[in-house]
Amino acid sequence: MTDRYVWDLDEVDETRVALVGGKGARLGALTRIDSVRVPPGFCVTTDAFRRVVAEASAMADHLDRLSRLAADDRDTIRALSAEIRRSIEAIVPPDDVVTAIGAALRRHGADTAYAVRSSATAEDLATASFAGQQDTYLNVRGTEAVLADVRRCWASLFTERAVSYRQRNGIDHRAVHLAVVVQKMVFPQAAGVLFTADPVTSNRRVASVEASFGLGEALVSGLVNPDAYRVRDDAIVDRSIAVKRLAIDALPGGGTARRAISADRQGRPALTDDQVLGLVRVGRRIEAGFGCPQDIEWCLADGDVQIVQSRPITTLFPIPAAARDGENHVYLSVGHQQMMTDALKPLGLSMWQLTAMAPMHEAGGRLFVDAIGILASPASRAGFLEMMGRSDPLARDALETLLARPDFVPTRTDDAPRVPRLGGTPATIENDPAIVTELVERSRTSLAALRRDIATVTGPALFDFLRTAFEEHKRLLADPLSMQAIMAGMEATWWLNEQLAGWLGERNAADTLTLSAPGNITSEMGLALLDVADAIRPYPEVVTFLRDVDDDGFLDELPRLPGGSQARDAIRAYLDRYGMRCVGEIDITRPRWTERPTTLVPLILDNIRLHERGAAARRFAQGREQAQRKREELLERLRALPDGVRKADETARMFDRVRTFIGYREYPKYAIISRYLVYKQALLREAGRLLEAGVLRQLDDIFYLTFAELHDVVRTHRIDDHLVERRREAFRTHQTLTPPRVLTSEGEGISGAYRRDDVPAGALVGLGVSDGIVEGRARVLPGLAEADLEPGDILVTAYTDPSWSPLFVAVAGLVTEVGGLMTHGAVIAREYGLPAVVGVPDATRLIRDGQRIRVHGADGYVEIMSNEGAQV
Repeated sequence: MTDRYVWDLDEVDETRVALVGGKGARLGALTRIDSVRVPPGFCVTTDAFRRVVAEASAMADHLDRLSRLAADDRDTIRALSAEIRRSIEAIVPPDDVVTAIGAALRRHGADTAYAVRSSATAEDLATASFAGQQDTYLNVRGTEAVLADVRRCWASLFTERAVSYRQRNGIDHRAVHLAVVVQKMVFPQAAGVLFTADPVTSNRRVASVEASFGLGEALVSGLVNPDAYRVRDDAIVDRSIAVKRLAIDALPGGGTARRAISADRQGRPALTDDQVLGLVRVGRRIEAGFGCPQDIEWCLADGDVQIVQSRPITTLFPIPAAARDGENHVYLSVGHQQMMTDALKPLGLSMWQLTAMAPMHEAGGRLFVDAIGILASPASRAGFLEMMGRSDPLARDALETLLARPDFVPTRTDDAPRVPRLGGTPATIENDPAIVTELVERSRTSLAALRRDIATVTGPALFDFLRTAFEEHKRLLADPLSMQAIMAGMEATWWLNEQLAGWLGERNAADTLTLSAPGNITSEMGLALLDVADAIRPYPEVVTFLRDVDDDGFLDELPRLPGGSQARDAIRAYLDRYGMRCVGEIDITRPRWTERPTTLVPLILDNIRLHERGAAARRFAQGREQAQRKREELLERLRALPDGVRKADETARMFDRVRTFIGYREYPKYAIISRYLVYKQALLREAGRLLEAGVLRQLDDIFYLTFAELHDVVRTHRIDDHLVERRREAFRTHQTLTPPRVLTSEGEGISGAYRRDDVPAGALVGLGVSDGIVEGRARVLPGLAEADLEPGDILVTAYTDPSWSPLFVAVAGLVTEVGGLMTHGAVIAREYGLPAVVGVPDATRLIRDGQRIRVHGADGYVEIMSNEGAQV
């Protein structure tokens, strides 16, 4: 160490972020990577910054005021930030700080030109780059000029953009300190940026290089269009040479200036091909040194590549750990199939993995299934793609995009699992309602046994018990009779749509024929909440009380009101049957309705306001009668055709078949989530004991452990608090990521596309899953709690799992970003007769809350009818 206020770059590394900031720490680490050239220099430490700020008497008050501002209060942020900067720039640094900086300059060369750059303690992190948030000064000459620019760098911590960035990301202004990096100036012939992973596709094997003449500031500031290269496996696979009319160069006396590039050089490449490839090789060494893909700023001076900055690329979706074996893998998003694309906490991830029927891989807080084997076998590929097309056409298109590339998916002749072709003869199973009754009873019996047997098991023995319970869980899921019943309902639906379209030109006939199908636990759940509203509606004091409820203990307070006991009993009866559900229910850590009954209150109040008594029974009866009328109409039309008696008889059998089995499609998920609540309650009881023993700091610490890790904590009564905090931080990062439908082992996310030209210009394309056309006000909702509906509203949201079904009784149509023909939202939309389009990319961003939209449920598109969203 040279001084407490100055450290040389080669003395610091990533363990010194608190002292020299993110940029300084990473530059120091770069000096330790073989064959990587970094301009020499030093860091003015955060100790110097703190010393200076402490002498600004008004700073504490300024920071207090700043912390209270909203991120969108731009005018006040602008004024207060400017005031803080003026205060800092006016400070004369203490003599010992000036002396330390002067000594460092003499040591590195007093007459040398320097680059003076800000380095904050919260920048260039794995989760947030903070790129461009503080200032840089180039070609600075002389001690006084360097000192002046150091002060400007300190002040730049409080530029409007830096303050706003911290406000938006929830970063405490007092927790961020500033160091300053002072490096010898490089006078390059060319400069630019290098991404060691493709920033557009996220492919880790493809590097991206951008280059221009002169200093890199011309490119970073957007002054010029750069040359662009994509490099894969030490070969340039794509290039675009730009016309570069301007450059930024250093001036002899200090500072920089724009200059025009001569006409004969404007179209020349800034780099040779060999220089591009050599640069990428340097980037790969840096990536290996830091252990993750990098965003690198580089300079080329006299043929020598020098690195002036490197930071993690924070926008890439992670790759499953299994992808590191060097083999090709194709990962399908489980969340897109389960209608829950949010990040899961570690306990939720591990519990789903332990109870799932297929091996699942974690990345970015999401789960993926590796489909490489089933795609590699011609015997299984066609059926699998057909199934994916039914489930999620975008996923199928993404897979076909990948299959069209040579060599990524190998062709194998080994015994891959065979997937049956869809749309053929329905599965052999009798049209017997007793089959469904038997399956439901099996599930109920198993659940009752689980509840009974788990009640007395505690400590480490609980985890052995649960592992056995998970095997029973999977046995129920894999029950061949259950699978036949599910497929029978779906295949009968497809048969009706396909055959009646061919025979009668009738589109989506099954949408009407499945209205009010019996035995659908999810649609029954929505109608049952209408009955809860009926039980509460006669008691105005209860309704008034519920409007102000914000405490989950409200049920205990209800009996004090006239009719309160009846209201409490109705809600509790509903929770006894459906309280295991919640939004994002595949994550066991999510609060269930039985744990947070206030979630249901807005839905109950909407039902009271929007519906009249008896709405549930009327609605179900109307749907059943409409389906029966449609059946008779179709059969009559079929009998008039050649060979019409046979066609009518087959259709009648399929109608009976779909009515018998389609409702059961929803029951296995209900059974899974019912068991999940039992598992969770048992684990929370253990967590309560650990909390009482002082092992846990808070109850939800267990959510940031895997099942196996929690077992160890229960067994040893020891927990790694630092691990829990790292997991909390990782979860917050995962929440900001958007998972792709298909992810390759190279890191490339493939979203898929609808390849259609039969929709109006400007329409949003998706998958039509429930017939009809409806126009109304869009209600763009992130969750159930935000519901505030009016008659005719159309629900627009990212995804709907079964917990959204109670909302379906109050809306006129549905639009989601995720979904397929047989996913929960589609099934319930058809049963309720709601026009629905699912799988609409970015629907919640492209449709504004309050806009008037038209949903074309058969043709699969959404029109935006008004440009302005209402204030709702």
